[in-house]
Amino acid sequence: MAAMLLSTMRSGSGSPSWAVRLAARSLSTTSPLQAQVQTKSKKTLARPGVKNIVLVEGVRTPFLLSGTTYADLMPHDLARAALQGLLHKTGLSKDAVDYIIYGTVIQEVKTSNIAREAALGAGFSDRIPAHTVTMACISSNVAMTSAVGMIAAGQCDSVVAGGVEFMSDVPIRHSRKMRKTMLSLSRAKTVGQRLGLIGSIRMAHLSPELPAVAEFSTAETMGHSADRLAAAFGVTRLEQDEFSVRSHTLAKQAQDAGLLEDVISFKVPGRDIVSKDNGIRVSSMEQMGKLKAAFIKPHGTVTAANSSFLTDGASAVLVMSEEKALAMGYKPKAYLRDFVYVSQDPKDQLLLGPTYGTPKVLERAGLSMSDIDVFEFHEAFAGQIMANLKAMDSDWFGQTYLGRKSKVGAPPMEKFNLWGGSLSLGHPFGATGCRLVTTVAHRLQREGGQYGLVAACAAGGLGHAMVIEAYPQ
Repeated sequence: MAAMLLSTMRSGSGSPSWAVRLAARSLSTTSPLQAQVQTKSKKTLARPGVKNIVLVEGVRTPFLLSGTTYADLMPHDLARAALQGLLHKTGLSKDAVDYIIYGTVIQEVKTSNIAREAALGAGFSDRIPAHTVTMACISSNVAMTSAVGMIAAGQCDSVVAGGVEFMSDVPIRHSRKMRKTMLSLSRAKTVGQRLGLIGSIRMAHLSPELPAVAEFSTAETMGHSADRLAAAFGVTRLEQDEFSVRSHTLAKQAQDAGLLEDVISFKVPGRDIVSKDNGIRVSSMEQMGKLKAAFIKPHGTVTAANSSFLTDGASAVLVMSEEKALAMGYKPKAYLRDFVYVSQDPKDQLLLGPTYGTPKVLERAGLSMSDIDVFEFHEAFAGQIMANLKAMDSDWFGQTYLGRKSKVGAPPMEKFNLWGGSLSLGHPFGATGCRLVTTVAHRLQREGGQYGLVAACAAGGLGHAMVIEAYPQ
């Protein structure tokens, strides 16, 4: 695919002037934070006989660089803090929900069903069932859509969904040979057997198995894949650095303006109160240009600065049927409408989930790109975002890979990730989806829009897209 893309993107729909136009759009950091989108009298996506399901509230802990203030905690501490923050913000009774679902990627073995442990720790009734889901970087998206499904099916009226990731203390395993020896030791019945097993241990057995953000099916790290994807779509280092600067600049503006209202303060035991994300770094293009390639050396274009960083954090949302929310006196923030999950080749199209998911969810909802007022895409890498935008704006890609007559169309940058994104705010793998959906709801309220679209890629060549409709103010 890479060779085909390179040759095609350099001609026709992938002409240099087209790429320059897209890059120019991505540079805009003129803050439209206070700008008001004209409210349009569009049709609602409500359907006869189908329950309206709403987002009542969404919160998250501050997203912090791994190895910083949260370093001595455990994952369930962050998940518990998010759940307690949701309870505090909504005034919800601890026995008023029917179910709790949490997403996570790298599981702490002591709390494998972290949804249950965090719920109990947060004080929820022990009569409320809870389970944990995982789908790489869209794990909390799965938690939310599972909640939607349970409510739509009539199983529940009120579900808490969320996600957590804790990269400061990931499980590191002994080697396979050492594990086998240790298990055999636990079963040994005589001193002679134990001494024999201990004597069989070699220095090589002591080498640990370190975790990596890599694909099991391809053995390729995600950063390496992002670098290849950027090259395939002709995304330059300059474009990636420019987009990263844009993300950090807009995140800083949003943070300073108090727009990130989903962030709750968290008193870290034995340390200070944390009240804001700490990964936002507004750099100059000159500073960005000094960094070396992080994955494909020395000629790659993906660097530490134009990639999302390892992050600790948790999020939680309250999802209800509209009828239940109104009966309990809540004013919902948004309707959760159509959603899709997609999958594609994990080798050459690992990070193209938004490109595949966006047209499918728009078709399900009966909408077009021009109907969407707010776009929030997960920013795994600047190169991944730019590659998706170019794929969406390519007639050839639409015809060849999406089975369309023409391109999907790239989102207008004046509507795209205006409060920063995963590059700047951080990306706790299991928690980002809830942040995206809550941000869309808040932006729709502030900007006067009606429809928002969330899209994200994930390991395994997976992706998710969802349409969110503003709740009438």
